Amino acid sequence: MSVIKENILETLAYFDLFDYPLCRAEIYLFLKNKHDYDTFDQALKSLLESGIIYQFDKFYTLKNDQYLVVRRNEGNKKAAGLIKIAEKVGSLLIRFPYVRGIAISGSLSKNFADENSDVDLFIITAKNKLWIARTIMHCFKKLTFLVNKEHLFCMNYYIDEQQLEIAEKNLYTAIEIGTLIPLQGDTVFERFYTANTWTREYLPNKNMRIASAKPVKGGFLKNLLEWLFNNRAGDTIDDMLMKITGNRWLKKTQQKKLNSHGIIMGMDTGKHYAKPDPKNFQSKLLARYQFRVDRILRAYEDSLAH
Repeated sequence: MSVIKENILETLAYFDLFDYPLCRAEIYLFLKNKHDYDTFDQALKSLLESGIIYQFDKFYTLKNDQYLVVRRNEGNKKAAGLIKIAEKVGSLLIRFPYVRGIAISGSLSKNFADENSDVDLFIITAKNKLWIARTIMHCFKKLTFLVNKEHLFCMNYYIDEQQLEIAEKNLYTAIEIGTLIPLQGDTVFERFYTANTWTREYLPNKNMRIASAKPVKGGFLKNLLEWLFNNRAGDTIDDMLMKITGNRWLKKTQQKKLNSHGIIMGMDTGKHYAKPDPKNFQSKLLARYQFRVDRILRAYEDSLAH
């Protein structure tokens, strides 16, 4: 099998894990190698004619299921409305102390939403003040439960300016970084993408999106609180909050408490990051992906043999 055909099938296999068909341009963007457009179009046409992939309207998938396109179109429409809400949320949260950048992540960053979707947010904070920022933001989030708006404030991934490079380097994290929708913090996201140029090894055709991010504006209260904590006492408080939060999440994991999606709660914490524990989810997803790729490649080889 040619490399281009293998790349197309690998790309479709990844997004098929989420029942998300892709249009022609999207397939090309997520290929793991660079190819010219003519070669790409010929390979896509050949795979279609061989019956190994399917086309419904302008979308391609490994599954012979037209409903996937209906689902995607409905999800795209819902996402458009939710992204507008997320922009307002970002404009509010950027006013919090030590917040330097905010981006939409998760399924919404892939332009998809359903009735159960949250607004997942990726937050960049000032150096060595992540835990003060996170604690204040999550105290605010407690108030959103009173008005049933907590799903609009899912601030589940934090890093600070000291450590902008994402430690886990794999296809999953490359796609998550590549599909972020920066809302606030144009300069910090420019530095973030520079620190994560390793993603080009997985997505050589994908350009990062920073044009949509707005410059960070200060405010009296934000500036005042930062002035109060920009000292040795602030550093001590930040360390203390990290330990308290880390211990609390460790207990939740040990007690096997479940989140709203039925998954055991877990968080990986450090001085410069706070993120969902990547070990189990990422490894399981990538294992499913590899199994799917192996199966589809074997099916294609068998079809050629016959």
